[in-house]
Amino acid sequence: MQLQPQHASYPDIRRACAQVEELGADVVFNWDHFYPLFGEPEGKHFECWTMLAAFAEATERVQVGALVTCNSYRNPQLLADMARTVDHISDGRLILGIGSGWREKDYDAYGYEFGTAGGRLDALDRDLPLIKSRLAQLNPPPTRHIPLLVGGGGERKTLRIVAEHADIWHCFGDAETVAHKHRVLDQWCEKVGREPLEIERSAGVSPKDPAKSAESLYAVGTRLFTYSCQGPAYDLGPLRDLLAWRDEHNRG
Repeated sequence: MQLQPQHASYPDIRRACAQVEELGADVVFNWDHFYPLFGEPEGKHFECWTMLAAFAEATERVQVGALVTCNSYRNPQLLADMARTVDHISDGRLILGIGSGWREKDYDAYGYEFGTAGGRLDALDRDLPLIKSRLAQLNPPPTRHIPLLVGGGGERKTLRIVAEHADIWHCFGDAETVAHKHRVLDQWCEKVGREPLEIERSAGVSPKDPAKSAESLYAVGTRLFTYSCQGPAYDLGPLRDLLAWRDEHNRG
């Protein structure tokens, strides 16, 4: 489940987070933006990582993470320390989701250089080894190997970065699009000497018919399915349908 931290008070978000865990979801994601992506552009919005720390305290079982952190907004060494801290707060339930960033409004409003898409991907490529190195140096160390989720579907740079670094890869699109991206990622894995099955495949499902969407994505190799919704009245009905589909698959 991705709880979009927009157009809602924090009690609304916290209540939805508790309900998502109670329903039986495996992961609760938020996202890393500074303004709403949909609806009123200057509407209510909250920061990503302070919220993840609160999610970690407010839950007991679900994994937590950002779908995804923008690499440009924080020093990579600091981000590693933040991730290690939330990992401990959650007792080993953090997924470190990260991407190169794309929302120009966020960059401009907070004083970050937007640059180019290629430059932001180069920065992600440079920073992921720094994040891994800092995680290995911290005292105390993380409670576990923190799964690294990389989001994006660019075939020349992003999927090569995924093949080299990611434990989970999140992409967007229908089953046909996702299947094509899977094949490209497999080719990159072969080039860099990585076993493709080491990387869990993740994608978002349609809120209109999440079970049908998940079924088609499952058929092409996706194994982590995310339903996203915004506040203030978080509609968890499609999540219930998705969880019912998941449980039926697991029984089968």
